Amino acid sequence: MAAPDRSRRALLFGRRAATAPLRPPWALDENDFLDACTACGACVDRCPERVLVRGTNGRPVFDPRLGECTFCGDCESACVPRALDRSATNEPWALKASIADVCLPRQGVVCSSCRDACPERAIAFPLTARIPLPTIDPERCTGCGACVGVCPAQAIALSARATEAA
Repeated sequence: MAAPDRSRRALLFGRRAATAPLRPPWALDENDFLDACTACGACVDRCPERVLVRGTNGRPVFDPRLGECTFCGDCESACVPRALDRSATNEPWALKASIADVCLPRQGVVCSSCRDACPERAIAFPLTARIPLPTIDPERCTGCGACVGVCPAQAIALSARATEAA
């Protein structure tokens, strides 16, 4: 990944460093993935949920706005160059969901679309306020993206989960 732009212009105009796109499950680390991926599109074609799309230079990107990843493994088994490699890691990826302040319950509007869509029941609405606010259990969240596309406020995003130091 490129070094962050620390110029005065970037500071004044709020320019941020580009973040790596969300890759399919079991993708190698970004640099290794870019080296291995031939942009053949086999993983995109094999995805039964249609949540993988061709991104920059034809390489696959996971778009959770299109639906959820069910971790079926079809993309990984279709990847001949092994840019997606289930044997390299136990977890499909290190993504987690986060909820921004534009979330409807945080604006005083009752909504639980994300909770209803979550197959892992990682999103709860504890009754601690007049309108319950969503919380995400990081131990249950798989980063599948089921909650992202159903959010009417587009308040949910997936990002890399912080890795624990040994």
